[in-house]
Amino acid sequence: MSTHTEPDAPVTKTEGVDTDAIEALLGDHVLDRETHGNAEGFVVRADAVQDVLQTLKDEAGFDHLSCLTAEEHSDRFESIYHLKQYDDPTNELSIIVPTSREEPVSESAEPVFRGADWHEREAYDLVGVQYEDHPNLKRILLPETWQGHPLGLDYNQDKPQIVTFDEHKNPLEEDHLNEEGGDTMFLNIGPHHPATHGVLHIETVLDGEQVAAVNPDVGYLHRCEEQMCQQGTYRYQIMPYPDRWDYGPGGIINEWSYARAAEDLADIEVPEYAQVLRTMGAEMCRITCHLLATGTFALDIYGDFTAIFMYAMQDREKMQNLLEDLTGQRMMFNYLRLGGVVWDIPEPREEYFEKVRDVLDEMPERLEEYHDLITSNEIFQSRCIDTGYLDPETAKDYGVTGPVARGSGIDYDLRRDDPYGYYDQLDWDVVTEDGGDNYSRLLVRLREVEESARIIEQCVDLLEDWPEDERDIQANVPRTLKPEAGKETYKAVEGAKGELGIYIRSDGTEKPGRFKIRSPCYCNLAALEEMSTGEYVPDLIATLGSLDVILGEVDR
Repeated sequence: MSTHTEPDAPVTKTEGVDTDAIEALLGDHVLDRETHGNAEGFVVRADAVQDVLQTLKDEAGFDHLSCLTAEEHSDRFESIYHLKQYDDPTNELSIIVPTSREEPVSESAEPVFRGADWHEREAYDLVGVQYEDHPNLKRILLPETWQGHPLGLDYNQDKPQIVTFDEHKNPLEEDHLNEEGGDTMFLNIGPHHPATHGVLHIETVLDGEQVAAVNPDVGYLHRCEEQMCQQGTYRYQIMPYPDRWDYGPGGIINEWSYARAAEDLADIEVPEYAQVLRTMGAEMCRITCHLLATGTFALDIYGDFTAIFMYAMQDREKMQNLLEDLTGQRMMFNYLRLGGVVWDIPEPREEYFEKVRDVLDEMPERLEEYHDLITSNEIFQSRCIDTGYLDPETAKDYGVTGPVARGSGIDYDLRRDDPYGYYDQLDWDVVTEDGGDNYSRLLVRLREVEESARIIEQCVDLLEDWPEDERDIQANVPRTLKPEAGKETYKAVEGAKGELGIYIRSDGTEKPGRFKIRSPCYCNLAALEEMSTGEYVPDLIATLGSLDVILGEVDR
């Protein structure tokens, strides 16, 4: 039963968060308060999670479960639910749920936020927290037969693991049959099929020709990126890793997600000139990612490798050449540094700017060709319009962001709503479509390529006219960074796939005590079953393609 008390005035959609009103709203559920770098934190009882989150969702407008971070400390386990508002993501809260080490059991948030399903499964898999009332609490990144939890303090890394393989197991189990024993069939899609966009295994149950159930099975590419970042120093060793997450390549955007969190943790102010360079590079990466998504999506729909796919690769190559000139690398850029970027525009500057303008000048005509080839095609329309439908409320319930959310009419973009870099100084628009289907998601990406081109052009104008003696590319950052012990923050950027967030807790050393990646692909993929149930297998393939998942970022 709820024990919260009503505040005198509604808390929803206020400018900033009235933390005292929130505490009054939650009442006796609040055990303590903490201040994190990005938000106020409220410590609540492990048996009150659903009541607390439901209250915050319904009465305070915190409708976006952005991330869940779990960790084992010397005296407790802890789950941190990072909450935001879709209407204003600068309104943030952290809900901290401690449990004893002897009995790490906490109430599940899944009945309140469907997106908590995969978040809590990952926390259980890697850390060992048990979530009561969870509908399917089993491992998600590691095999079911794995022994122990790798992020637990007592985990034995040297213990041999045996992963069983049931060679002759019949996949048509009893729970895959309908009550009438009709035409239900169990179908494996992937994990090595090109349409799964990486090593993704989709367990599919068909009722006749229709999809009755879908279970995305991830984890085949798990590379322990979070743990490797915890082994590296803030200043030098972490930055190369983000390039490997979304290898679309969204490298500079990925690097920015880490930089934004670490710079907030260490109170580093980035020079304005470096912010323009970051903004330009990030939008070049966004275009490369969207062109890859467009080409592979058309390949899923048409099976046409020669024309549409190669058109997209040709244009993507032009942008990759600009990124290579800027960073020295084609995919693993390692261009950002804490406090700025590694170097300025390549010399001669005028020649580089001319190359950029040449590519941008071609963009409108090329986009028209994409619309002629793809969006105007009757086959493409019949395959994509009204398939893979995702309504806005369901999308929010799963924490869906990026083009997938904006394709469902959700006007949410962190570049505008939680400004960073130089975005708030430039003229551009957030693109949304109300269709909520596979067609709308492609339209959003093609229109976002136009907006990214607008941003890049304005950045070039600024960089050309920037006074030479004011071109500071890095702040004065100490060689060794050791943020104060116990300092915590969660910061996010608008990745090509959606909200890419980083949580860092400092332990007072030059390496993070906890490093957590909030992958937009991971959250978006969790909604696949909602979008595909009741449709046909070709629709499922189209829907998966429309999500634009990169498995290196899903599994991390």
